[in-house]
Amino acid sequence: MKKILIVDDQAGIRLLLNEVFKKAGYETYLAANGLEAIRFLENIIMDCMLLDMRIPGANGIQILKHLQKLGQKMPIIMMTAYGEQDLLDQAKELGATHYFTKPFDIKELQNTVNNLLED
Repeated sequence: MKKILIVDDQAGIRLLLNEVFKKAGYETYLAANGLEAIRFLENIIMDCMLLDMRIPGANGIQILKHLQKLGQKMPIIMMTAYGEQDLLDQAKELGATHYFTKPFDIKELQNTVNNLLED
């Protein structure tokens, strides 16, 4: 079963994404802040991460830098409510593969994850 880490400080978004991806057959892990996300990444090899750009504890860029130090590679989908092109460019340099602007189309996000994780 593929593992997805969902990192967002908004409980509603975490719960929605959790429900959608569990129903699709994924094993999901939820982090409300950057420190929780880093703890998961240090202890579990994930297959994909949905990462909010602005979260407490450590922002998306800091989490991506930490992921690089760990030497883990996976598809990373950034989620942001802001049109922060400089941060998105930096995230891409650090390994982010896609990004969605909030509010996003849940079906489009699910299709993107499914395509990235196809065997």
